[in-house]
Amino acid sequence: MKGTLYIVSTPIGNLEDITLRALKVLKDVDVIAAEDTRRSSKLLTHYGISKPLISYWGEKEKVRSTEILERLHAGQSVALISDAGTPGISDPGAVLIRKALEEAIDVVSVPGVTALIAALSVSGISTDEFTFMGFLPARKSQRQKVLKDLSYEQRTLVFYEAPHRILETLSDMEEIFGERKAAVIKEISKIYEEVIRGNIAEVFRTLEKTTIAGEYVIVMEGRAEEKKLTSDDALQEVSTLMKKGLGRKEAVKKVAEAYGLSKKELYDKSLKVSN
Repeated sequence: MKGTLYIVSTPIGNLEDITLRALKVLKDVDVIAAEDTRRSSKLLTHYGISKPLISYWGEKEKVRSTEILERLHAGQSVALISDAGTPGISDPGAVLIRKALEEAIDVVSVPGVTALIAALSVSGISTDEFTFMGFLPARKSQRQKVLKDLSYEQRTLVFYEAPHRILETLSDMEEIFGERKAAVIKEISKIYEEVIRGNIAEVFRTLEKTTIAGEYVIVMEGRAEEKKLTSDDALQEVSTLMKKGLGRKEAVKKVAEAYGLSKKELYDKSLKVSN
C-alpha cells in the first residue's frame, strides 16, 4: 500500500502560527521533506518533534523527489514543508507534488498561513478579486514588460519582492501604474512587521527612509474601471469640440475612436440634435 504525501503549511514568522492538525501530521509521518533542514529543525525542536529529515532545497528537488517517491511507494507517509508558508507557492515543492500525482500517490493538503492572504487581509485594498504574481523578474527590462502587460488588469495585484529590489520595483510601478493605491507589508508575523499604505509614490518615499531588510509583499489596486460613455455624454463632447472650431465630421471621428463608438450612428445623432 502506498503512503501519503502531506503538503503542510508552516509559520511565516511567529512559530505559534501553525495549526494543531499540522503539528499532529508532523508528529505522525515517517519522514519530513524540508526545503532547508536547518531552518525547519528550529520549528520542529520548538514543538518537540523528532523525525528523519530529507532536504529538497534548490537543485536537490529533482534528485530528492525520486528518493521521496520511493519511500511513498514503500508505504511511508511524508510531510512536505518549506521554510515558511505553503510548499509550491513561490517555494520549492511543485516538482514533487506533480510527480506524486502522476504516480497515483495520495496528496493531502494541511492548510495554514500564507503571506499573500495575510498581506491582502491588512492591505485595505479590495479583496473581491485578485491576481497573485509571485516574484517579478530580476532584470529591469523584463520586469517592466510584465508590469506593462498588467497595467490594464482591473483585479488587485499581489507580488512578493526581495529587499534588494523593493525600491527599484516600486519605482517601476510608479512609472507604469501611476498614482494607484498600494500597500507594502514587511516581515509579516514577525517582530518588525510593518504595513505601509498610500499611493505608490507615498509608499516609495516612506520606504526610502526605513531600513530595507526582510521579506516584502506588495498589494496594488487594479486599474479603475473606465466609466462607460452614454449617448448624451458623447454628443456633448462632439458639441464641445465643434465649439472649439472642429468640423462635425472631425469632432465625431475623435469622440467615436476614443470611446469605440460607431462614427455613423454618432454623426446621425449629432445632426438630429442640431436640427
